[in-house]
Amino acid sequence: MKRIITLLIVISIGITSCKQEKKETKTDVPTQVEATEKFVVKPEATSVKWTAYKTTEKKGVAGEFAILNFENKEGASPQEALNNLSFSIPVSSLFTKDETRDAKLKEFFFGAMLDTELLKGTIKYANNICVASITMNGVTNDLPLEVSITDGRRVSMTGTMDLKNWDALGALESISKACFDLHKGPDGVSKTWEDVAIEVSTFLRKS
Repeated sequence: MKRIITLLIVISIGITSCKQEKKETKTDVPTQVEATEKFVVKPEATSVKWTAYKTTEKKGVAGEFAILNFENKEGASPQEALNNLSFSIPVSSLFTKDETRDAKLKEFFFGAMLDTELLKGTIKYANNICVASITMNGVTNDLPLEVSITDGRRVSMTGTMDLKNWDALGALESISKACFDLHKGPDGVSKTWEDVAIEVSTFLRKS
C-alpha cells in the first residue's frame, strides 16, 4: 500500500512539474518590436526650379533658387515627412545662368513687389492632395502640386503659378517693360506670360 501511495505522489509531482514547465515556456518567449524606417527631407537634397515664358511662341526661360531654408523633417512615409514643412527662399539666391537677367529679375520683378527679401511657404500634403501655401508680394495663396515618387524616395512636385493670384501683374508689367525687346519673337510682338511652372525635387534620406 505504501508503494502505491508513493507511486501516486511521484506521478502527481511529475504532472505538476510538466505543467509548470509548459507555462514557463510560454511566458519566456520575448516580444520582438520591429524598428520603423523613417523618411527625412533635408534642404541640401532639395531644389526649387521654375520656368517663365516670353514671346507669343511661349519660349521658356528657366531658373532656380540656389538656397532653400527649412529644418530637417522626418516621417513614417514621404507624405508625413513633407506635410506641414515650412520653408523660406531668399530672392537673392535667384539663378538663371545669366547675370544680367538675374539682376533685372531681382530689380524689376521682385523689386516691384512687397516683402522682396524672402518667399515663404508651407507644404500641406494629406490624403494624397498636395498644395504649397506660398506668401509672395504680401499675399498668401495655395499652389496645387502634382506629386511623383519614384524608387520610394525621389519626390517631384510640380505646379503652375498664376501671378495674378499673388497680385503680381504689376511686377510682371515692370519686368516686361525692362525686357521689352528681349521678349519679342519672330513676329515682332513683345510678350511676357503670367504663368510660371514650378518644380520642387527632393531625395528623402533614411533615419
